[in-house]
Formats: sequence, structure tokens, C-alpha cells
Amino acid sequence: MNIDFHYGVIYVVARLGGLEPAQARTVAHACQYIDDSTVPGLLKFSGGETFDRLASAHKMLDYANTDNDQNRVTWVPFHFLPGAQGQTLEEKAICRPNSDVAKEMVRRALSERSATNALHRLGVTLHVYVDTWAHQGFSGIESDFNRIHSLQGHGHDHATWLAKLREMSQTALDNVEVRAIDLASGLGHGAALHFPDMPWAEWTYQDALGVEHRRHNLPDFVEAADMACRVVQAFVARSSGFESSAGLSAKAKEDLRQLLGTNQDHDEGKRFDVIRAQVAAGAIDGIREAIPEYIAKGPGSWKALATGIDAAHDDGHAKPEWTAAFEQSDYRYFHDAVKEHRFVVTQEILPAAGVRLA
Repeated sequence: MNIDFHYGVIYVVARLGGLEPAQARTVAHACQYIDDSTVPGLLKFSGGETFDRLASAHKMLDYANTDNDQNRVTWVPFHFLPGAQGQTLEEKAICRPNSDVAKEMVRRALSERSATNALHRLGVTLHVYVDTWAHQGFSGIESDFNRIHSLQGHGHDHATWLAKLREMSQTALDNVEVRAIDLASGLGHGAALHFPDMPWAEWTYQDALGVEHRRHNLPDFVEAADMACRVVQAFVARSSGFESSAGLSAKAKEDLRQLLGTNQDHDEGKRFDVIRAQVAAGAIDGIREAIPEYIAKGPGSWKALATGIDAAHDDGHAKPEWTAAFEQSDYRYFHDAVKEHRFVVTQEILPAAGVRLA
């Protein structure tokens, strides 16, 4: 999933689930920032203070993606939550939609609703939770199960993405054979390109065992939005029983289905702009308001507001002045939420389910 869902749709379901606008903005920002927080290590202040940060994502062509140890502590807990089904570790590592592991992860986040960074933790959790629908069938470790073949997009998608591949690689490919994409083919859904992240896409592929899978993302994305709304409703009600929450109204679900199904630009930023415009116009039942701007990096970002680092491409070497305000910043709360989430998932939930990956 991309910013159109992780920020736009999550903001909508957070508001429909009962959060105030400022709260919904925090949750949606934390949800999207999982994809944009790519600078790890100690933040060193000029006075000698330090703050430990975790990168919750690597860019797809980052060298770190070739390091399976790094994959296990980044892609596994934040993007490809293992479903813990099967016999071998590779089978257990495969992401499954709304798995028992995912539900336990949600319950653990809901149990922390009194924490000062509870909204940030909720946003982090919702990112991982909704991705279990989009990333189903793939895993965050190097695995033959990620080396699919005979990838076909239906409608205009296949031709469009094939053209993009040709442009990126400057190589004329007659069909999409994932074994030719060396860097990404064994990791996550790199071999499936962006088909898993496009809300309207219909596509097919064959897995490592030769089994054909036909995917239609739209029903899965609407279900993910509905379940995310249930999580927010449980958070507001101070309950852990999110599965029994009401979720989206039938009208809101149909409106969302129409919006996601017709908003088909391959540029995620343009899709996000459409969602912002449509929500402001009242296209989804129960909400008619402006979705706040999202600033990932640079001036106005969480990092800049907390540290004064305005560089859009921070190399991790800047040494800002520490102030007491940093301790109450969204930036600090988010990174603490990321650390808490990763510990709970990798050290408690997954081992209890028979999966030890970190």
C-alpha cells in the first residue's frame, strides 16, 4: 500500500472511527511515516545527548535489502508480518491477511492506549495490519516463495508496468519474468512490482510451487479499511475487542470502494491528491473535510519540528541542539513507538507463535 491508503484512507477511517481531527492526523502520519523513516542509528545532539532511532523501511534499491539480517528486523515486523502458518520457517514467514499474529499485534497496541505515544503506536500498528492484506503471500525474508513467475496484470496494468520496467532497465523485456530482477526477486513483493499496492489492480502469478494465484486488490483493500476502522473504534471505546466493533457503514464502504476502484493513476501522489479532493467534497459518507497535508522530510516535517534538521536527505551526521521540547515531539514519540512495536512483535508475539526471526 502507498500514501493514498496509509495516509489518506487511514485518516478517513480514523475520523469515522471516532478520533478528533488532530488525533486522526497523528495516527495517519505515523502510519505513512513507517514507509519514510529510513535513517537509523543514534541521533547525536551538539551537547552530547543521544537518541536511538530505528529505520522502519529501506528504499527498494537500498543495499541493505541484500542483507537478510537487516530484512528480518525491518521488513518482517513493519511490512510483511508473518502469518505463522505452515511447517518450515519460510512458510511461517509468509504474510497472511488478518492472521492470528496480526490480531494479537493489534490487541497489544490497544492495551497501550494510555501511553503518551499511544496514537503513534496505533498508527504504526495500523500500517502493519492493513499491509497483511496487500502483502499476503509474500515474506520479508529472502525466500524462494517470493520468486514468482508468469506475472500478469489485467486491463491496462500489465502493459503500463511493463513499459515502466523497460524505461527503468533500458532493456526490452517481452514478458515479466521475476527471476530476471536479481536484486528484488527474493525479497518481499519486489518480484510482483507494485501490483500488490494498487487498490484497483487485478493480477495473476504463479508461486514457487507452480500454483496460480489470482488477486483482486479492491475487496481486500476495502476489508482492510473496515478492519482498521474497527481497531480505531475499539481504541476510542477503550476496548480490546476490535473484531466486534461496528466498522464502516455500508454506505461508507461502498463510497470507498468506488473511490479506490476508479482512482487508477500509477503515481501514488496523484492518487493521494484525488482522495484529498474527494473527501473534501464529501465523496465518502460521514466525512466532508480537508485531509491535512503530509510532510515526510524537510521543513515542516516531524524531524524538522523536533530537531531543526531541515535537510530532505539527512545523512545522519547533523548534530542539532537538544531541547526539552524534543521529549514531547511527534518525532520522538514515533521512534519510541517503532522500537516498542518491533520488540513486541519480534521478541514476544512471533516466538510465541513458533517464529523466531530476530
